[in-house]
Amino acid sequence: MGIQGMELCAMAVVVLLFIAVLKQFGILEPMSMEDSSDSELELSTVRHQPEGLDQLQAQTKFTKKELQSLYRGFKNECPTGLVDEDTFKLIYSQFFPQGDATTYAHFLFNAFDADGNGAIRFEDFVVGLSILLRGTVHEKLKWAFNLYDINKDGYITKEEMLAIMKSIYDMMGRHTYPVLREDAPVEHVERFFQKMDRNQDGVVTIDEFLETCQKDENIMSSMQLFENVI
Repeated sequence: MGIQGMELCAMAVVVLLFIAVLKQFGILEPMSMEDSSDSELELSTVRHQPEGLDQLQAQTKFTKKELQSLYRGFKNECPTGLVDEDTFKLIYSQFFPQGDATTYAHFLFNAFDADGNGAIRFEDFVVGLSILLRGTVHEKLKWAFNLYDINKDGYITKEEMLAIMKSIYDMMGRHTYPVLREDAPVEHVERFFQKMDRNQDGVVTIDEFLETCQKDENIMSSMQLFENVI
């Protein structure tokens, strides 16, 4: 995937890389016609027992068969039913051996760890995935804002956006062609704030973020990239 256009919104890069990793490790496996007809998830081999299918179906936009398929892939990679940050980093380091995915994986892990307890449960995983793949544009953009708002104070600062951009470059940007300059992340952040920071107070609010993204055709087009993944 190319880097051009990341100054508009890095969300497409962030999420598509995440989805690529899930597919590589079998967590997003194709829907099977031989899915079990059982109405509940298999729970006997995991320490953390996820909520029932009916409750998860109500919380997400996945069908029962899709949830069963997602759970099989999740359980295969995470037999305990939980993913800690070290495991998350290990998965990304295997997928991007030529780069350093540690910081990127840290930020993305925090975005999925909804309750901040240091572990991603299956519930966290499918609720977040449902937003990214099946949510409204407004829901997807709010999720992206939460990712960039590292300290969760309701604002995106230049320092936070630069940290996200550097993490993406560390993971994959240095191995693109043509080779990117060292100051490219800073330039992308400056362009991002020129576009998003409407009142020029040095921070981007959720309202500024939503308004600007929804008026930008490129960003809106990127939202379509997440559809029909599974």
